[in-house]
Amino acid sequence: MSKKIAFIVLWLSFATYAFFLAPPEQPGTFELIKNLSTGVWDGVNPLVISLFNIMGILPMIYSCLLFIDGRGQKISAAPFALISFGVGAFAILPYLFLRQPNPEFPGNKNWFIKLLDSRITGVLLLLSTVGLVGYGLINGDWANFVGQWQTNRFINVMSLDFCLLCLLPSVLISDDMARRNMDNSALFWITALLPLFGSLIYLSVRSPIPEKSEQLSKAQAVST
Repeated sequence: MSKKIAFIVLWLSFATYAFFLAPPEQPGTFELIKNLSTGVWDGVNPLVISLFNIMGILPMIYSCLLFIDGRGQKISAAPFALISFGVGAFAILPYLFLRQPNPEFPGNKNWFIKLLDSRITGVLLLLSTVGLVGYGLINGDWANFVGQWQTNRFINVMSLDFCLLCLLPSVLISDDMARRNMDNSALFWITALLPLFGSLIYLSVRSPIPEKSEQLSKAQAVST
């Protein structure tokens, strides 16, 4: 219950900050978002480009966890995962508040779950993130970024949303490891203590989730 209270308090605090305490919206924000979305990046700080694109990868990371976790929940994870592509932690935190501990995966995997469960998906997300982070760090203008963070609501709130999304996956990963019969405390702490990259490393190395048919076969083999 204390975790649930923490999630709702965090959501309310973030919403209050984003709408009432963050720097004011600047003219040209819609144009900036449109240009970032369409690849028109001339004159845009590479750090902003990198951050914006990573904010598209983070919902993919959560999708690799949420759609599997949602199989055993009373609520569907799909709306929260899909909406997170637009509003980030504003969608993820309510799901974390509503979900229940779920260390099992009922049923079998369809093609979509198999795609999200694949290590190849994790590796592709990891490589994409490494490239984006490298691009931003090598080419970015930090002084310009700090100035925008202090004066531009879009940049400011997106940055804080990024921080939140980087810190929350371990809440889901503990159950995800249990579903896969993975007893690896070192790997869990990597995901918990290494923001962003810890989760990507986990998705790249985690064991495939066993399907119900596989579990039944193992149980029958043990019984015989």
